[in-house]
Amino acid sequence: MKTKPVIGMNGDYRPARKDALALSWFNTGYYDSINTAGGLPILIPPHASDDDLRQTLEMCDGVVLAGCSMDLDPMRLGMEPHPHTRPMPVRREDFDRRMAKLAVEMRLPILAIGSGMQTLNVICGGTLIQHIPEAVPRALHHRDPVERHNRHIIEIVEGTRCWDIYGPGEIRVNSEHHMAVNRLANCFKASAHAPDGVIECYESTDADWFCLGVQWHPEDDTASALDMQVFQEFMSAAHGSEPTILKMPQRVAA
Repeated sequence: MKTKPVIGMNGDYRPARKDALALSWFNTGYYDSINTAGGLPILIPPHASDDDLRQTLEMCDGVVLAGCSMDLDPMRLGMEPHPHTRPMPVRREDFDRRMAKLAVEMRLPILAIGSGMQTLNVICGGTLIQHIPEAVPRALHHRDPVERHNRHIIEIVEGTRCWDIYGPGEIRVNSEHHMAVNRLANCFKASAHAPDGVIECYESTDADWFCLGVQWHPEDDTASALDMQVFQEFMSAAHGSEPTILKMPQRVAA
């Protein structure tokens, strides 16, 4: 008898080079956090087949859409590339988009982190800011080019899941991004902002579907102890859930 919710998660991918074979790897913080919160992680490689991916997701009670140190390709978002943008490998972005799309269609509980949050918003019809320092007036420092320990305040919207997880008031979160959510997809609502207005957390507008996107990294060793509650809340939603096919709430982006 299954006692732990099974959580699927994507990983990183590097294409073959002259001096190295193609490589897939997984950030330890994600699957350690899933374990700590009471889940059983399944590491999902970048399947080429949607049938294989769907069969894998049908074994899962929830999905973590993991972040990436690189960016979504701005050309696929209708933008000219910015000098600070480093597009992730095509196979990685293609797979992340397909995995996000299927997870939404199957109405699986989703925790989307970092660029995973950005990918999910795009797939559901939202848009992104490519480079915060040039697009946001009086922008905070959302990424330190040298240190990984950059932190800033977020302001949580009362009455949201994020409010339930963290409680009232301001909190500080780790931050290492220069892209961000711009216009939210219709199926989401903002539940936390940075003081400069950047959306730091969103969630499903459907109270019966756990879908939470966070721009910070609760899995990282720079996170606070409070951040584990994000995984615990997600695990509670995933426990005992069964996927059901759902029509996409918005058009699927190319």
